[in-house]
Amino acid sequence: MSLSASLSASTNARRRPQSSLLVKRRRRVGVLLVVPALVLVGLLIVYPIAQAVYYSFTNWDGLTTQWVGPSAWVQAFHNPTMWTALKNNAELLLSVPFALGIPLLVAVMLHQRVAGWKIFRSIYFLPTAISWVVIGLVAEHFFAYSGTLNSLLSDIGLSSVHTNMLGQENEALIALGITFIFSMIGTNTMLFLTGLATLDPSLEEAARIDGAGAWRIFRHITLPHLSRFIQLAFVMTVISAFSALFSLIFVMTGGGPGYSTTTMEFLVYQTGFNQSQFGTAALYGIILFVITALVGVVQLRLIGAKDS
Repeated sequence: MSLSASLSASTNARRRPQSSLLVKRRRRVGVLLVVPALVLVGLLIVYPIAQAVYYSFTNWDGLTTQWVGPSAWVQAFHNPTMWTALKNNAELLLSVPFALGIPLLVAVMLHQRVAGWKIFRSIYFLPTAISWVVIGLVAEHFFAYSGTLNSLLSDIGLSSVHTNMLGQENEALIALGITFIFSMIGTNTMLFLTGLATLDPSLEEAARIDGAGAWRIFRHITLPHLSRFIQLAFVMTVISAFSALFSLIFVMTGGGPGYSTTTMEFLVYQTGFNQSQFGTAALYGIILFVITALVGVVQLRLIGAKDS
């Protein structure tokens, strides 16, 4: 017994250096595999952000750069146009419940295969298959004074209520919000359908046997099951309302009339490329980045807290 024990101890002693050496080699290989990704992140994300932060303290016009310092930020926060853009972004958040509710309704209808579900199945995917530029062009024609909306109103005898939504400051943002809702229907519907596909049909069947109606099944089974998917769709939709409307605004209103449809991301474009104030544009871009990052972090924290 003592001989076998000594042999085992000597064998383990020889294995320990080999195993530790193997662990070190694996760590080195892991570091080498991670380095290219870190370099790409640094070049494509960290460096541009750092450069934007630097330019935000200058009056860079594309040719010359002069250091201004914190006064550039003070001047920006005293600019009423920036606050108008932030207000427009905040008002567009009112469209988020509709951008979630309509896709949820469509997804449930498709899942339940109600009458006409095949037609809805073909239609809901259109906003996803079509680029937002095309959607914006169609919406611009639809809401124009001589466009489709007023033609439909004339056809049903409501010529007296003709509207020029894109030409009125108090209506242009509503038209933009409606278009944004349409643009998000396809993506959110697919997300909800993915969640419904993971729902155990036996739960709904058992609820029906117990006498539960469609509303009770939806409220107590379907909706709780989709909570994670709804939270994800909410985060995506809110971030899109802040940072994905440029193409719609560009082709529909150009930020007007006045600044009634100018959002922060469009203000970055206007300031940089129309006014050649690239330093100020970088500053607005940083503000937009911070807002969207905070929205995403807060929502993810809330989701994590709810799960825990």
